[in-house]
Amino acid sequence: MDLQVPIFNQLGEDLAPVIQINVFTVDAADVADVAALLKAREDDANWMKSQAGYICTQLHRGIAGSCVFLNYAVWESVAHFRAAFTHPEFQNALAAYPLSAVARRTCSAGWRYRSSARHDRLRSAIQNSPTH
Repeated sequence: MDLQVPIFNQLGEDLAPVIQINVFTVDAADVADVAALLKAREDDANWMKSQAGYICTQLHRGIAGSCVFLNYAVWESVAHFRAAFTHPEFQNALAAYPLSAVARRTCSAGWRYRSSARHDRLRSAIQNSPTH
């Protein structure tokens, strides 16, 4: 997403918390590619949920048949996100994404907690929600 500061440069920062943002596009003419993207992303999300420092993730799709998807994931720190993102198991799983998929990634440090107690309640609520 940021051509001046690629994601691997951003992974060198020491910030907490951090929001990782992905924008995916796939070939709108290929229904199988949309399904493959959704399956690969679901598998990735399920794997990420088991990683240290993971807080939550959400996937959004453009309307009216759009094949643009925006995903964000909240992590306790860049270090936690970096450990998951660079893990060989995750890197190998990227092969499951369809060939037409294009991903643009960036990180943001814009989300701040009011207190650690609020953070604990929020994280617990998100992890225990039926749509998580």
